[in-house]
Amino acid sequence: MSLEERIRRRKAEVGVIGLGYVGLPLAVEFARCGFSVVGFDVSREKVQAINAGTSYIPDVASETVQEHVKCTGLRATEDFAALRNLDAVTICVPTPLRQTKDPDISHIVAAAREVKKHLHRDFLIVLQSTTYPGTTEEVLLPEFEETGFRVGTDFYLAFSPERIDPGNRVYNTRNTPKIIGGVTPACGRLATLLYQQAVDTVIPVSSARCAEMVKQLENTFRAVNIGLVNEIAIMCHKLGLDVWEVIGAAATKPFGFMPFFPGPGLGGHCIPVDPRYLAWKLKALNYNARFIELASEVNTAMPEFVFTKICKALNQAKKPVNGSRILVLGVAYKKDVGDVRESPSLDIMRLLQADGAQVDYYDPHVPTLEVDELHMRSIQYEAERLREYDCVVIVTDHSAFDYDGIAQNAPLIFDSRNALKRNAPNIIKL
Repeated sequence: MSLEERIRRRKAEVGVIGLGYVGLPLAVEFARCGFSVVGFDVSREKVQAINAGTSYIPDVASETVQEHVKCTGLRATEDFAALRNLDAVTICVPTPLRQTKDPDISHIVAAAREVKKHLHRDFLIVLQSTTYPGTTEEVLLPEFEETGFRVGTDFYLAFSPERIDPGNRVYNTRNTPKIIGGVTPACGRLATLLYQQAVDTVIPVSSARCAEMVKQLENTFRAVNIGLVNEIAIMCHKLGLDVWEVIGAAATKPFGFMPFFPGPGLGGHCIPVDPRYLAWKLKALNYNARFIELASEVNTAMPEFVFTKICKALNQAKKPVNGSRILVLGVAYKKDVGDVRESPSLDIMRLLQADGAQVDYYDPHVPTLEVDELHMRSIQYEAERLREYDCVVIVTDHSAFDYDGIAQNAPLIFDSRNALKRNAPNIIKL
């Protein structure tokens, strides 16, 4: 039976390398539509959790994992030798930045080398990790072709950008349209066919490089527009205007305007990171991605801007930062998730501690914080306890937060998200 026929009849065995926010939901979706699925991860804890029917991803219920482990054969392993028995594999590993802000594709390279060891005929490989345009053809393809196999004939290679929004209750892996770009037309056709089994809408594009650029455009669009509105917030501060009122009024225009909202900085594994991959690639071509660089400069400076406003607010209350008790509400990078990667809360907390503040935090999704020099536990929230603090700083807005209790009990509030939706003498906005 050909690879195409195995995919059509959902008899193909599918692997997913990297069982995080992207990989685990994808593995579950393939299992849901009848494929035999093997998940690969270097984390023994994740592998053991999956095989025990336990999910560590909020968007995937443990009951769902348990059902597929028992009924459809979903399993996880650290042993990449299992790749030799598969028909297709998708790579969903992290792509962070180095300390120098250059791309770190070491996880992609490590995964590719494991695939290379077990590469065989009629094998489909799809990279989903966000990276710079050209990675699939310039990094993965030469690695695989060293085996003597030919792309588009012996094996198939494609890129499909991930479009996961953790915590989104409307859009998920199945109902979010999927972009597919193959290294050859045959690669694109087979990758499209595979994803059509598990995703409602699949959109093929002309090449893997095009698909890689699609993802970069999506994230750069957001990063640049957030950088713009963050600078507007700084301008409004200097002009004595309420940026939230300005945005709300502008958003009433029914055409030609899309509202973006300011914040204390960018967080997460995508928006602060991915445009830097594109800017790095363009530097190699002697081109300066000016919008990306400027947006990054503005967004990176926002925690310092927030810190300065907190200091000024405390000053006006005749309290120095040194010795003040400050409670930070929300350390995750966005609402209702537990992911602290690149979270601006961490920078704000470090700045406050460096000036002598006594900093606590509350986040129901992050019970403990172990990042660099920050080793803390979330406090147990009680509205009355807010009176013990000199300032309460809302960095991330969570649906679980008691905003009425915060407004009534905190003596001084810095609201960087307009979460309280009100003005009062004790509330300072971004």
